[in-house]
Amino acid sequence: MDAKVTLSFDQEVIKSAKAFAEKNNISLSRLTEFLYRQITSNEYKSIENLPIADWVSAVAEGEAEYHTKPRKISKLDYYERK
Repeated sequence: MDAKVTLSFDQEVIKSAKAFAEKNNISLSRLTEFLYRQITSNEYKSIENLPIADWVSAVAEGEAEYHTKPRKISKLDYYERK
């Protein structure tokens, strides 16, 4: 069963990813699903260890940047940020 998800990406990344998907005769949704399946099927200690790191660098224009956020914050910090 498919589920819908809303994601936000840099426009240039989406443009490149769509071109890559079209060239490989796959939808962007299925390409994204494939990548998530690869990530979650194995244990990785960091994003740099993912087998798709080279692909991300190839699709990205320029050097790939990874933006991460702390996973756990206190309740007080959460409400102060809002």
